[in-house]
Amino acid sequence: MYVNMKPSSDVRGNGLKITAVEVLRVPVQAPQPPFIWRKGLPGSQPAGHAAVLLIRTDEGCDGVAMVARLASSAILPDVVDRLIRDALVGEDPLQRELLWHKIWELDRVEELPLYLLGVVDAALWDLAARWSQLPTWQLLGGYRTEIEAYASTTTFASIDEYIDVVDQCIELGYPAIKLHAFGDARLDAKLCTAVREHLGDSVPLMYDGSAGFDLPDAIYVGRALADADYLWYEEPIREFSVTAYKWLAERQAAPLLVGETSDGAHMNTADFIASGCASFVRTSVELRGGFTGAMRTAHLADSFRMRAEPHGPTLTCRHLCMAIPNCTYYESLVWGNPIRREDGIDDHGIVHAPSGPGTGLPYGPDYPSLLREFVVPPSDS
Repeated sequence: MYVNMKPSSDVRGNGLKITAVEVLRVPVQAPQPPFIWRKGLPGSQPAGHAAVLLIRTDEGCDGVAMVARLASSAILPDVVDRLIRDALVGEDPLQRELLWHKIWELDRVEELPLYLLGVVDAALWDLAARWSQLPTWQLLGGYRTEIEAYASTTTFASIDEYIDVVDQCIELGYPAIKLHAFGDARLDAKLCTAVREHLGDSVPLMYDGSAGFDLPDAIYVGRALADADYLWYEEPIREFSVTAYKWLAERQAAPLLVGETSDGAHMNTADFIASGCASFVRTSVELRGGFTGAMRTAHLADSFRMRAEPHGPTLTCRHLCMAIPNCTYYESLVWGNPIRREDGIDDHGIVHAPSGPGTGLPYGPDYPSLLREFVVPPSDS
């Protein structure tokens, strides 16, 4: 369902102004069954409320963006009431670049949570795309209309269960698989080797350390991944130290994917690239400063002939995948046993471009209860 679309053409471009900024609390159901991440990290979110930011205009064209983290339902209303509403009301919502910089200026004194830096920008891109009667990915530029999805696992109980799960992923049509594992360097290395030996050389494999290691353990796992020909080695260490990643790249050969959770959007990503440690970088709307920051990150990577892989599974990730040329896959989360394939991905593991105006999020009383941590309705909704 799409609401508050572009007004009639006779008022288009005649001083569109932001009139209100609201936060809506939306119910989030706990994933069933619940899942866990590596040792030491919390698992799937419990039932609760997330937040949707709603930006209204004087011409009846509104924009929305969701922050799925449960803390956002408490934090976002406070930040909107104290800072964001006054910064936005009266402004032209189509001047996204100006407003992106305004939010980052507020961050200088407020130190906003990383996942809130891009929510205004995402809502403004949604608004502009609805105004233009285009999907957001086309307004961003548009590159493709479909892309392969990889199965991104949660953490399972044993190597034997992982083998069962990856077989299910292949049966469901996923062409590639990324492992989130135990957070134990020796056991993770053993798992990654076992999965490669089980599947053979034809299935692309990736591994995500979820920032679980120090440098010595990250080196150990990386050497196993290089021997098993993994496509990328993602976030083995917290991304506070570019130097640690530089040393990691020098001491093992697995291609590093970096810059998922580090602050500073494309500016911090540039430091990772300049250090020589990056083979891939992460880009996302949630953690790279909205669509504007995500696109800057992708274009930065492209200037070095490097890939920027969108972080999912979200609707915004689908739009990014369709908008940028230098990405490989869409990330599709799988959990439980048996697993199920995400809605909107076909039998061949292909996700198709969203077709409706904007990013595709409804709002208000029509907003659905979420069955996943991140809302991803079918692509033709």
